[in-house]
Formats: sequence, structure tokens, C-alpha cells
Amino acid sequence: MVFNFLVPVKEEVLAYCELLTSQAMGRQIIKHSEKHGLPDLSKASVALLGVNETRNAFGEPKEPLDLSGIRRQFYSLMKGNWNTNMVDLGDVEPGDAVEDTFFVVKEVVAKLIEKNIIPIVIGPTQDLTYPTYRAFDGLMNMVNLVSIDSRFDFGLDGDQISTDSYMSRIITDKPNNLFNFSNIGYQSYFNAQEELDLMERLFFDYYRLGQMINNMTLAEPVLRNAHLVSLDAQAIRAAEMGFSNNFSPNGFTGREICTIARYAGISDNVSVFGIYEVENNNQSFQLISQLMWYFIEGLNFRIKEYPDSENNNFSKYTVPIENESLIFYKSHLTERWWVEVPSILMAHTKTNSPALLPCTELEYLEACDQNIPERWFKAYKKGFN
Repeated sequence: MVFNFLVPVKEEVLAYCELLTSQAMGRQIIKHSEKHGLPDLSKASVALLGVNETRNAFGEPKEPLDLSGIRRQFYSLMKGNWNTNMVDLGDVEPGDAVEDTFFVVKEVVAKLIEKNIIPIVIGPTQDLTYPTYRAFDGLMNMVNLVSIDSRFDFGLDGDQISTDSYMSRIITDKPNNLFNFSNIGYQSYFNAQEELDLMERLFFDYYRLGQMINNMTLAEPVLRNAHLVSLDAQAIRAAEMGFSNNFSPNGFTGREICTIARYAGISDNVSVFGIYEVENNNQSFQLISQLMWYFIEGLNFRIKEYPDSENNNFSKYTVPIENESLIFYKSHLTERWWVEVPSILMAHTKTNSPALLPCTELEYLEACDQNIPERWFKAYKKGFN
């Protein structure tokens, strides 16, 4: 079984947990240990998974990530009033080749998804997004990927997969399961105009850092539609991450990145949450631990709801625009919004009814002013073929 490739949590970390109060996360999480083996997954809903593969780092070789340091900070946090059962599966150590590591990551994540367990994958380089994406092969026909990143990571034509070019492989490799890619927090000076043009041609969604900071709620509907979320820690500003040389002065603050993590947790669809490009310093470990905490808190506030005109928990609004009539729904319970997109491929719907795209109240108001929302238009064009 692929879980046999996992390395137990280090004894020094387990010993540290014994010193924590009973309310701390380290006393609540069932851990993979040398003594007790792998934890029982039958009741688990969240699984931590460390991966220490660094060979695809861009530029100079990157040092292994101190996963034990992250665990100590995360374990020391207090558990919320949650019903979440958490396990720590330990780590994936580098294989003989990078492809071997990717294979183990893919298979472990796929098994967890099959068991309805959400893996939180922590690693030193963001190319690990690729095997977590491939984990959906055979499980889901179309996948929505959201990256919180200052860069699009397309790389150059012919580039080998690396931390700054993994998206090219995701787009081109078969089976091509990618339906939509959304970027949250890109910074223009880090991205070539050709990459922006490619995002437009493929009808992908992207939001500048400044645009997102001015209205953090824009992230919620994007993440509500995601199956896989990949967070590049270098999207966070250097001051928040211990002033590492690898980080930019501009980026999300700690409060903003934790807000995004909570939105990802609340999403009904997010099945994998990856955190990459983490630096080995105590301040970095603290912030990463806290955003993990907010992601798990979000999970505990998930509400499964699906708009239906026959359901009294939703209001339906019809907005005529040019030759279209846009149908919006608003939940009375959560005040979240959706809009029908009639052209999305039937593979995305459980019935023959139009697909529902998460949206904001602002997009509804734009439609009322006779402006077609950009995300609706892109979704419409993607499904029109």
C-alpha cells in the first residue's frame, strides 16, 4: 500500500506534544509514529502530509524544509470548537528520482480524496501542485485549480517542470482534466505580458494583489468553485515571513492570507489544500501554522447548499441583458450568490440544468446595470465549444 512509503513524525516532535495542554492541537491530532504506525483513517476528515522534495526548485538548490519546526508551531495552537477529526500522516521523503516522489504524493492524495479526507500538503517547492492535481485522474473529469501566487508559473516553452513552470505541464499534459485556473494575488512586474495574454486566451481568472487587498471578499466565490488550492508562501510579503531574501516587500499580510485560507476551508468543493515555498524560520512557521488553523476552522463552517428556484431558502433574480437573461440566486442562510451559466459543459452538472457559478452581490449589481460579469463571460466561453 502506498501509505507504507510515509515516514513517521519524528520522536522529538511527539515528545514535545506530551508537554502541551490537553486543548492544544498536538494532543488532539492522531499522529503516524514509529511505535503505533499509521493512524486509523476511518473517522478522519483532515490529514497533514509533509513532502520534502526540493530538486525542482528554481535557481540555486533549496535546503530541505524543517517540517518538524512547522509541526511544533501548529501543534502548540489551541483547537477550536470543531468536530474535525485530524490525523498527521508524516512525510514523503525524496525518492530516487523526482518522479518517484511525485508518484507517492499523487497516490497518497488520491486515496485520501477517495476516503473524503482533505489533505493539507506542505512542501518546499510549488511544483508539488502537479502531483496533487494528477491525483484527481480517474476521480473527476474536470478540476478547478486556484493558486494564491504573485506569479502565474507558466515558465518558458520547453522548460522542465519546476517551481516556476509547473502550470505549463498542468495545461498541456494528458489527461487534460483542468477546466479552470484562477490566480489570486498576481503582481504585474513578476509576469510577462505573454503570460497575461495566455490567461486571457484560455479564459482563466486572475486578480491583482491590489485589487484583492481592496476587497478580500472577491476571493470567496473563486475559492468556492475550487477543487484544488495551491498557496505559494512567496505571495506573502517579506515582513510577515521573517524578511527572507526570497520574499518580496509587497504581498498579502498575515491577516489577509489567513482570510483567504478560511475562505478555502469554507468552500464546499475544496478537496486538497497545498502550502509551498515555506522558509525555514520561526516567524514563517508561526504564520503557516496559523493559516492552516484558519483553513481547518473554515472546514467546520461548511454548509452544503445548492440553489434551486423551488427551495424557499433561496431567492431567484432574473436580469435581462442584451440577448441574455442572467439568472442569479441568493442564499437566505449564508447570503452567498450564484449565477446560472447555460453553456458550461454538461459534464459539470449533475442534471441537464445550467451549471451554477459562484459569484458576488457586486456581480449581480453589475448585471443590473447592464454589464455582463467578466467571470460569467469567461465561463460561458469555456463551455461554448
